[in-house]
Amino acid sequence: MAKIYVIHENDEWTVHLTRHLDQLGLPYELWHLDEGRVDLSEEPPQGVFYSRMSASSHTRGHRFAPELTGAVLAWLEAHGRVVFNGSRALQLEVSKVNQYMALRRYGIRTPETVAAVGRAHVLAAAERFCGRPFITKHNRAGKGLGVQLFYSVEALQEYLDGPGYEAPVDGITLLQEYIQAPEPYITRCEFVGGKFLYAVRVDTSQGFQLCPADACQVGDLFCPVGESVPNKPKFQVIDGFDDPILRQYEAFLADHGIQIAGIEFIRDADGVIYTYDVNTNTNYNSDAEAAAGVSGMRAVAEFLGAQLQRVEAELASAVR
Repeated sequence: MAKIYVIHENDEWTVHLTRHLDQLGLPYELWHLDEGRVDLSEEPPQGVFYSRMSASSHTRGHRFAPELTGAVLAWLEAHGRVVFNGSRALQLEVSKVNQYMALRRYGIRTPETVAAVGRAHVLAAAERFCGRPFITKHNRAGKGLGVQLFYSVEALQEYLDGPGYEAPVDGITLLQEYIQAPEPYITRCEFVGGKFLYAVRVDTSQGFQLCPADACQVGDLFCPVGESVPNKPKFQVIDGFDDPILRQYEAFLADHGIQIAGIEFIRDADGVIYTYDVNTNTNYNSDAEAAAGVSGMRAVAEFLGAQLQRVEAELASAVR
């Protein structure tokens, strides 16, 4: 029997999806790929395969989970299986350099960014900003890894030499222009089935902890950019959000074989949009969704269920 196969490395981020799959009565199997093996001489099972592999897997002790997932996805795709968020999505998930170059090819503006390996080159890259504030981040990141705001090369040098410095897992540090927003928030657009689902306004006044998952606990890694509003929720679904950037995002996702994603952007004082993250292992904030009466994971489960029906129909037709 064909099933839905969920490829992942974090049970806490997967339980919300499986709850909806259970409610819909859909057959599924979890492939937890923190370690394992792939017999390339065998054929994969029939079904629908959805990858939720995360760039931050190494922070949970799963250093080589993306590499193993890459092998599994290559195996599945070589056998013509239906794969959502496949090899190309994984390449973008684990490299912001790849993300930015791909986004720019679609006319989507990204912040000015320099990639550097080695302390001397990181400091030299900071000189490029000529006294303007800049941020650092990890190329292979997730959860805001390595995100710090600096106003000078000297401050960066002190950070690199200090006890709080954390080296990026792939060795690549990104230095990026700091986009000053008139209000302390960013916007995250969610897509399911390659189509826009809803947008979330994320308050950054208390830090740049942007992972919306309920189980995601990240320290405040970003310099505050404004005063917080008492009792204001960090995540709020925006009613009726629409912008021309959504059509660009949908075209970008379609051409890269990405069906499920969260894309984050920030507006500067002139209203210019800068896109800085494509998250192909998107999570959803339950409080924000409950307040708005929407459910991202329900939409994902329904999408996977519809795709499974198509696969089952094709298999039934092939044996007639």
